[in-house]
Amino acid sequence: MLIKRIITALIGIPIIFAAIYFGALPFFILMLLTVFFCVQEYLLVLKKYEPHFYISLAMSVAFFILLFFDNDSTLTAFCALSMLFVLFVFEVVKGNVSNCIARISTSFLGSFFLPLSLSYLIYIRQLQNGMEFIFFLFITTWVLDTAAFFFGVKFGRHKLAKNVSPKKTVEGAVAGIIFGILTAVLCRFIFMSGFLTVYQSAIAGFIIALTGQFSDLAESLFKRDSGVKDSGAIIPGHGGFLDRFDSYLFAAPALYYLLSHFNIQ
Repeated sequence: MLIKRIITALIGIPIIFAAIYFGALPFFILMLLTVFFCVQEYLLVLKKYEPHFYISLAMSVAFFILLFFDNDSTLTAFCALSMLFVLFVFEVVKGNVSNCIARISTSFLGSFFLPLSLSYLIYIRQLQNGMEFIFFLFITTWVLDTAAFFFGVKFGRHKLAKNVSPKKTVEGAVAGIIFGILTAVLCRFIFMSGFLTVYQSAIAGFIIALTGQFSDLAESLFKRDSGVKDSGAIIPGHGGFLDRFDSYLFAAPALYYLLSHFNIQ
């Protein structure tokens, strides 16, 4: 298992870094594939609710592509209503009222929430100094996740949310926040001193740590509901795409709006 994780990291990390560096189309393609596999895994994990697999998957891809070209709030609302219209039409035509609300809700959540949340990684990359901010988000998240895991294993005594993620502890979460702030400030001194203050980087690190760890818990709800450990197995040694990108579901939007608050465009 360890060898698989190392090999996957040696192959995957350069690809991710290259896509972040070049931005534009390469980063869009990376994120489009990520959205596709995340939604696919989500639908498979929650298959007991009988979501409309192909319809939901197609709508999620189309929605993400539209968000790439235009992130206007009116378009987002229009897409949400259109998705719901399609799902309701399909249910009415099918005529099977049993568990229809569960099918519609599960399908809509996957095709709307996941693409919308992950699209904020695109929006951050499109900002001035967007490449640095994406590296900032990824590095901070990777370090805080590692710190939370290590300190949780070594010193964890109090469960954070035992019914959602039994192994996560309050001690681990606090360590994640501390290391998130420290990593964010360190990143600022290494490659972001020209456009981010120490105060701003510390606040950003805190927000990333808080929302990132909550995002992980949110994704765990899907898995606990279905009794699975990993969202998938497409990434050798690392589980699924959703397992690897779950931390950004709320962290990416939070960072984007925080940067907007700092007047960073």
